[in-house]
Amino acid sequence: MIVIKPYFVIESDINGDEILKHIEKAGRVCYKSEDKATEVSAADFVRKIIKNGHEAVIEHYSITVKVICDRGVTHEIVRHRIASYSQESTRYCNYSKDKFSNQITYIEPCFWDTATEEGKKKYEIWKSVMEYTEQKYMELLEAGATPQEARSILPNSLKTELVMTMNLREWRHFFKLRVATAAHPQMREIAIPLLNKFKELIPVIFDDLSC
Repeated sequence: MIVIKPYFVIESDINGDEILKHIEKAGRVCYKSEDKATEVSAADFVRKIIKNGHEAVIEHYSITVKVICDRGVTHEIVRHRIASYSQESTRYCNYSKDKFSNQITYIEPCFWDTATEEGKKKYEIWKSVMEYTEQKYMELLEAGATPQEARSILPNSLKTELVMTMNLREWRHFFKLRVATAAHPQMREIAIPLLNKFKELIPVIFDDLSC
């Protein structure tokens, strides 16, 4: 059994300034103001259209991210409909094989403080269930079950990989919902650092969103 923390990989090559210029070029068609575009006008143009609620213009650019998290989180992510997804398949992945180190990988829960007796006890209960599940999954395969049959006992804590592509407007919608304090803690564990990275790489687009 392997236990890891969730993380993400931004698969797209991101040049923030070029993204703004691309959006400005598309957006100025609406106003036939292409002649007003300069080397430094894109940021102000994009800032203004977002402030005015004209966010359809930022749909002209998309970003792809690979998220490594538990399956419970991906069940929520794929509810965002204006997106494309490719996900690690438990039907076809046989975790008894060498490429998976002959083990099941789980995502470590973020909501128990193992420095406390209460948190440590909860974590140990979770860990024992994950170990038992791994054992029984392997036994099912040894008994002749296929991966798609054996997966029926796999828990939400199972590590999965999800490649997701969204346009910038949908990314904004995603972050508005998924960094909110009401969002699931494991969702926020991914969404907050991802939003902060987007803010670092892409000017203007996400500046008005807070964690």
